[in-house]
Parts: sequence; C-alpha cells; structure tokens
Amino acid sequence: MCLRELVGRNFQVEALGLQEGSVAGIPISTGRPSFTGIHTITLYIGPQNQPPFYQYIIDLKPSRVIFNPGTENPEFEDLLGKTGIEVTTACSIVMLHAGVFFENY
Repeated sequence: MCLRELVGRNFQVEALGLQEGSVAGIPISTGRPSFTGIHTITLYIGPQNQPPFYQYIIDLKPSRVIFNPGTENPEFEDLLGKTGIEVTTACSIVMLHAGVFFENY
C-alpha cells in the first residue's frame, strides 16, 4: 500500500522484499541489489527478519530509516543512529497523508 502511495505521489522508488513480484508497476527485488542514491528506507519486515539486512541497509547510506508499526527494533535503531542515519518510528502512510514524509528534507 505504501509503495502505491509513493508511486502515486511521483516519488522515485525501489522495492526490496523477501519474495520477487511487483507492486504498482515497480519490480520487487530480492537479495542485495546495488541501489544508489537512496534517501529513505521504509521497513515493513519484522525485527526477526531484519538482522541479515543490517549491514546491507547501512551500506546503502540512506539519510533515514522509517520503522513502521510492528517493525520496531531497538538493536537496529541504535546501530543506525550510531552510523549517523536518522531513525523514525512512525507509519509511512500516515506521514504521507499528513504531508510530513519529507517535511524536513
């Protein structure tokens, strides 16, 4: 749903998931693709599935990672903060609807 919202608002997006597919015309990649220029990562995978992605996400060098409800992970949030990546715990869809998704950017 968030992907559809972002595409509908003309955001450039990349999608990464545990299974290949496509949403709103955007292919869902698996593995560790070499994305560049990533500003915000919005997580929808639970904390139990996040550890294999820690270093990959850090290496993408996003400005911000959004932990959506149910994805909160104090260990990963702390690790991101220590690398200078902003951590936001909020619902990306609510942020989009409220007009604050890119309020400070």
